[in-house]
Amino acid sequence: MTARPMTTPTRRILELLSREELQALVAAHDLPVRDRRVREELVAAVAASRKVALDQHLTTFSRDRLKALCRALGLDDHGKEKAPIVARILGEERPSAGPAPARQAALDLDPAPASTPKAKRSAKAQAKPLGAGDLGFERTLFQAADKLRNNMDAGEYKHVVLGLVFLKYISDAFEELHARLVEQAAEGADPEDRDEYRAERVFWVPKATRWPGIQARAKQASIGQTIDEAMIALERDNQSLRGVLPKNYGRPGLDKHRLGELVDLIGTIGLGSKEQRSKDILGRVYEYFLSEFALAEGRKGGQFYTPQSVVRLLVAMLAPYKGRVYDPCCGSGGMFVQSEKFVEEHGGRHGDVSVYGQESNETTWRLAKMNLAIRGIEANLGPEHADTFHRDLHPDLKADYILANPPFNAKDWGGERLAKDVRWKFGAPSSGSANFAWVQHFIHHLAPNGQAGFVLANGSMSSNQSGEGEIRKAIVEADLVDCMVALPGQLFYSTQIPACLWFLARDKKNGRFRDRRGHVLFIDARMLGRMLDRTQREFTDEDVNRIAGTYHAWRGDKGGGSYEDVAGFCKSASLEELRSHEHILTPGRYVGAEEADSEDEGFSERFSRLQRTLLLQFDKRAQLEIAIRETLSSLEPV
Repeated sequence: MTARPMTTPTRRILELLSREELQALVAAHDLPVRDRRVREELVAAVAASRKVALDQHLTTFSRDRLKALCRALGLDDHGKEKAPIVARILGEERPSAGPAPARQAALDLDPAPASTPKAKRSAKAQAKPLGAGDLGFERTLFQAADKLRNNMDAGEYKHVVLGLVFLKYISDAFEELHARLVEQAAEGADPEDRDEYRAERVFWVPKATRWPGIQARAKQASIGQTIDEAMIALERDNQSLRGVLPKNYGRPGLDKHRLGELVDLIGTIGLGSKEQRSKDILGRVYEYFLSEFALAEGRKGGQFYTPQSVVRLLVAMLAPYKGRVYDPCCGSGGMFVQSEKFVEEHGGRHGDVSVYGQESNETTWRLAKMNLAIRGIEANLGPEHADTFHRDLHPDLKADYILANPPFNAKDWGGERLAKDVRWKFGAPSSGSANFAWVQHFIHHLAPNGQAGFVLANGSMSSNQSGEGEIRKAIVEADLVDCMVALPGQLFYSTQIPACLWFLARDKKNGRFRDRRGHVLFIDARMLGRMLDRTQREFTDEDVNRIAGTYHAWRGDKGGGSYEDVAGFCKSASLEELRSHEHILTPGRYVGAEEADSEDEGFSERFSRLQRTLLLQFDKRAQLEIAIRETLSSLEPV
């Protein structure tokens, strides 16, 4: 195949590629370059060549990298398949023929004048259900729904929206199965037999609750009461939903005109058909809305939602193929959803993991129940919300995997009332911070071969206040710590300060992996991730694969490859080394600074190395400050 000559726009694409990506292009086509260390030389060599088929090379990039290129070029980054994204980057994406899609008209939801409802209904009637084709619609859908929020608080509005999304989903799934049972009536099927629906894991939806009837009344002033009655009927006829669904749509403070518009909007989404369920349309809508509401709520948002890239990293590292998965502070259930996805993506079956959880906030507990129900995940979240420390709903559970993101540095958690608790095997945690109460709760619930991965504040790795240093020392000496990961800042909605990941293993010689007794892996991931905007960072697929792959190679996963220490990134340290650092678990202390040959180092590489060195010095300064403060506090005035 003869490649086309490079155009000016194509050269712009090349200028956005990293030096390593350009070097791969040059090497693949054996292009002559004066100095392969210089980006400008690489760009010039590729741009001058007629041999390079850039479209083929771009298809080898990850989807995340392609989307990053789209954004850098000022293009829309939507889409799941690589081919159309590559075509968009190269300016070859075919424009849609004919008039603008009707679905865009349905989504243009600035409140219309009272004189135009007929035109609006006409546009909606022609609309293709959202989600029927490409899945890159979540952002547009959320922006449209958010227009209808008006002055309502995001924390309140999310329950209005997500309740309706849930109602639409289960109604769609019911209607599809109902239609099939009607067709099979001659063969003995009964479309009014509730057992037919239970057998297919589909909720029974009473006639008054079905979406077509609700949407037909969207413009009536009584729409709020209609929805409340539908929710009540659903809970009455489906035991697993009792006490879960929102039932306050009829309250006077909720604008019924805007509520009707929201019903019409959600009516454009194809959610519950078999085809849409296979594409996880609703799961994507629900998850995207949760993340956007978490962002809108800021600090409060972190109470119910852990950013997806952090959840993906935790799940990828633990690799929960089969067994009991437990999250004692489960928020909206994201850890469970990602665990199920992981199992299915790796050839397992739906249901290979058993889900146990607990949540102390009542409204968040309801969100989790709905989030899991729409994905068909059977979970034991207890009969109601409850405080994990003071009313453990799973006291006898021994979990194979624990995944959690507990509240950072939680104060006033009632520790003084639990001083003699059986869970505190390594020392009574401080009543002023629940960090090591959570750690010991996780350990208490681990099965003999169990593993745990969880998020904690950075201070948990080094603090010596209120006995935390002694508890951490005891846990380290018990050889329970398997891996520590330092995270970059700005990953979480609830806080801008950086956090860390702890990974514990009850038995480091259990036959599943290599014998890791007496060693701990440290990974410094503070330089990874990409900025989504000025305040929010996320891990890319490459970041997740690099961190998880390093851990899997170190612990000896089958097919995980060989492990080597990488200066500035990862280090396998012995317990003797940890003792020499007084059992402080900050990765920067162990991985050191990245080595570099100054003659073969460009500006960006040098900047990254110096930035890492500076972060390491910040760590040392923080440790010195803690030591000085502790020394001063122990001194008595003469």
